Amino acid sequence: MSTIDGILEKALAGRRVDLEEGIRLLESDEIEKMGDTANRIMQKWHPEPVTTFVIGRNINYTNVCDVYCRFCAFYRAPGSKEGYVLEDEAIFRKIQETLDVGGTEILMQGGTNPDLPFSYYTNLLREIKKRFDIIMHSFSPAEIMKMVDVSGLTLEEVVRQLHEAGLDSLPGGGAEILDDRTRFKVSKLKGSWRQWMDVMETAHRVGMNTTATMVYGFGESMEERALHMIRVRESQDKCLAAGYSSKGFLANALWPLQPDNTNMRVEKTGPEEYLKMLAVSRIMLDNVPNFQSSWVTMGPEIGKLSLQYGCNDFGSTMIEENVVSAAGTTHKVNIGTTLQMIREAGKIPAQRNTRYEILRVFDDESEAVDKDFVMQN
Repeated sequence: MSTIDGILEKALAGRRVDLEEGIRLLESDEIEKMGDTANRIMQKWHPEPVTTFVIGRNINYTNVCDVYCRFCAFYRAPGSKEGYVLEDEAIFRKIQETLDVGGTEILMQGGTNPDLPFSYYTNLLREIKKRFDIIMHSFSPAEIMKMVDVSGLTLEEVVRQLHEAGLDSLPGGGAEILDDRTRFKVSKLKGSWRQWMDVMETAHRVGMNTTATMVYGFGESMEERALHMIRVRESQDKCLAAGYSSKGFLANALWPLQPDNTNMRVEKTGPEEYLKMLAVSRIMLDNVPNFQSSWVTMGPEIGKLSLQYGCNDFGSTMIEENVVSAAGTTHKVNIGTTLQMIREAGKIPAQRNTRYEILRVFDDESEAVDKDFVMQN
């Protein structure tokens, strides 16, 4: 059986870490050693000392959901007096506010609302694109599958029509753990890991980039965590080999379960576990170029430290976020703080768009931020 040092040397040499070796890494407590390897692998992808971030807004257009995830404190059941669907004008106003502060991305996500017809989404996207020049990085696979359900269309028809209406890329929400034992334990109605992946692979086929995510800490085994990573890696291999116009999974992000205010009775994992998970993910996902720091759940200081454990990206400034904050976790960061954290980690901050194209480099520490804001809930 390989030693930890042997596995890390293998990864640095560009050879793939297999399932058994991934489990060995996940079971190890040699976090700093794994972090160093992850950082060196990140530097192969990104040799310049630049850490990117995107200015975006998370618009939760509805909280009505019929999936009833045990770990979600945000949703309201259909028929609830606390359920809502935002008016189109409210969404337009939020987008304009995002543009006014230099934002480029809208992460629009909500519940799987059975009362919204498929035309709601396509009409809304068309109206947004008529009014605004902004990247729509929106709708999780679970929401896409609900659109399939209410429309009677095939998955490919739904994804293609969304793309034609103005959807630019898909976020990786709802992946949780890509293994059915844990998925069905915590969210029986959300669908299998294969359904989640089918949505992503369909998006790749029709020309959309996506992101991969993982939420850990449900009580899953280390084998399930490693399987999750291998399944993302194998899907990315398939996309790249097919030669699609899409580049598949442009980024990976992971964070621990936030159990407060939910029906989950588990102990919240700590920052050491997060840094280890991050490092092992960077080591195993050798075909995904970008890794996002999850400062929303971990806080700015751990977000800064994550830039030494495989992350090259500080994620989104996220003007608005309601799902994680409903579970009792909210860390407010403005652009000035983002620049400061990146610089304190010894990196040069740069604003990017959803496609990871750099828009502006903040290479002068005395440079003022043009338009600053604080994330508001």
